[in-house]
Amino acid sequence: MVDFLRARDRMVDFHIARRGVRDTAVLAAMRTVPREAFVDPGFEEFAYEDSPLPIGQGQTISQPYVVALMVEAAALQPGDRVLEVGAGSGYASAVASRIAGHVYAIERLGELASEAAARFERLGYDNITLRVGDGSRGWPEAAPFDAILVAAGAPAAPPALREQLAIGGRLVIPVGEARRMQHLRKITRLGEDSYDEQDLGGVQFVPLIGAQGWTEDGQPATARAYVRDTSLPARISAAAEPLPDPDAADFAAPFERYAGRRVVLLGEASHGTAEFYRARAAITRRLIGRHGFRFVAVEADWPDAATVNRYVRHLPLRAGTVPAFQRFPTWMWRNTDVAALVDWLHAHNADREHAEQAGFYGLDLYNLTDSIAAVLHYLDRVDPAAAAVARERYGCLTPWQKEPATYGRAVLSHGYTRCEQAVVQQCRDLLASRLDYVRQDGESFLDAAQSARLIAAAEHYYRAMYYGGAQSWNLRDTHMFETLRHLLDAHGPRAKAIVWAHNSHIGDARHTDMGAARDQLNIGQLCREHFGEEAALIGLGTHAGTVAAADDWGDDMAVKRVLPSRRGSVERLCHDTGLPRFLLDLGPGQDEALREALLAPRPQRFIGVIYRPDTELQSHYAEATLPGQFDAYVWFDETTAVTPLGPQHARPGMPETYPFGL
Repeated sequence: MVDFLRARDRMVDFHIARRGVRDTAVLAAMRTVPREAFVDPGFEEFAYEDSPLPIGQGQTISQPYVVALMVEAAALQPGDRVLEVGAGSGYASAVASRIAGHVYAIERLGELASEAAARFERLGYDNITLRVGDGSRGWPEAAPFDAILVAAGAPAAPPALREQLAIGGRLVIPVGEARRMQHLRKITRLGEDSYDEQDLGGVQFVPLIGAQGWTEDGQPATARAYVRDTSLPARISAAAEPLPDPDAADFAAPFERYAGRRVVLLGEASHGTAEFYRARAAITRRLIGRHGFRFVAVEADWPDAATVNRYVRHLPLRAGTVPAFQRFPTWMWRNTDVAALVDWLHAHNADREHAEQAGFYGLDLYNLTDSIAAVLHYLDRVDPAAAAVARERYGCLTPWQKEPATYGRAVLSHGYTRCEQAVVQQCRDLLASRLDYVRQDGESFLDAAQSARLIAAAEHYYRAMYYGGAQSWNLRDTHMFETLRHLLDAHGPRAKAIVWAHNSHIGDARHTDMGAARDQLNIGQLCREHFGEEAALIGLGTHAGTVAAADDWGDDMAVKRVLPSRRGSVERLCHDTGLPRFLLDLGPGQDEALREALLAPRPQRFIGVIYRPDTELQSHYAEATLPGQFDAYVWFDETTAVTPLGPQHARPGMPETYPFGL
């Protein structure tokens, strides 16, 4: 059984107070109100995780930190009259009621309102009045209000709500032109016609449907237009360094500025875009060929990369070697651009001593791809429904980021609890056999002690991977970082490395909602913390084009059209410069005024091996700060999908297991 009182205290201490909420009345209220009473049956166990949860009717209960942030911003005092728009489950109204004199709550959906009213009655919260109606119009007959809290995003602050504030009253509302991407605004009424506004950062709420919010078909109902900053793209254009095509001989020349770093991390906004691979390959060739970087470490399974490494270092293939990268997503590493880099490494190493050769390594020592395949194979046999949930979950870049209902389905599935031990054991056995293979590979830095440590930690990791969430992500990225450190140690104290991984891994997580909202870390953050200025984090992005991706985990690859980037996003700012390709140096000493302007969190697109254009905003956009994540950003306005390897790319005379097994 969950100790809800202990979980509630931990929520307040770790998810709320630690992140900057200091109002003692708010913290006390959050410790008092039982959030488990406001979630749907079956989700009580997760009531004190810092995440939204489904409450029916397509709505969610807001994450606890956001509730605390909004209530603190409203500066509630005993005796205050408070209006809450978008009551939903009633949780935020309940928290506000523990501080204020009386709370007036409006909910548009009758079923949710009835359930919330029943909760208030059961809990004895008798200073809340709830009604069904259009919250964008407010509650004129109960006005004026000392504070108004709006739990839904509007294209602009509704005039009715502004007018219903008392002088000195505070309106806290998510505002933004995207229906599910907003900035939280605190609007204080200073006089009859004067207001002060503050930006409290990026948030994500369901849309405020109503006469002064959004229409049902997604159009702004208010007359006030969203004003676009047209100066920022021009400032980016002035600071950007135009780049030639990635295949041009001088493409990588501007990246010489990073040649003195210990680690250069090269990102990508998707796992299936040719320009990203070609750009990273050009930079890699320059850093290895001219500046002595010793290896490239990629976001790939160790055993598969080891096969490629033996080829590029002219080592004989072991008996029984299987072709590399045969499992989903094969196109991520078995494509023409990676093959071209592998050929270059093979030629580069031809006349060099073993100790001076450049290597190719995988960072995923836990062999994530095969592990997921093992989970799905087992669940397909014993519980197809649980397998379907697993495929949905493994298809996410960061599990349940925008669809908390998936988490609930996973946990409520009997197949999950029934199969957990068997699947974990299967993954442990898989890891043990793969590490036996690695030990025989002759790479001295993966010694028996390291293998033993991985085996000992495996159960912890696989249980986390099985259920997913921030813990799984953090364990994986921490181990990839530790692998990078072992590789650097093995190559000597002055060895320098290049890392290829997704932007979500190499951009400092502390400056995205991954870190800010979900306590997720990543390789980029860990490299900055460990290497400091000796690490360079370089992100890559695009506006539109095509991408190689699948609809779901394990599905066939398809070439998909990438939707044009959304207004207000990082990508749209870059697109509006009119430049086809550029390098934007975000480091200190550059354009500090521009860097300051870009520090505001904005929507940024993340596409993994799964791309779902129909739900792109929910599935692939997250709030992020560009200069916080990266030391530099590389832009390609229009991009194309990678070309998977096929039989036509087989090398005459090469063994059948030539790295990619053609």
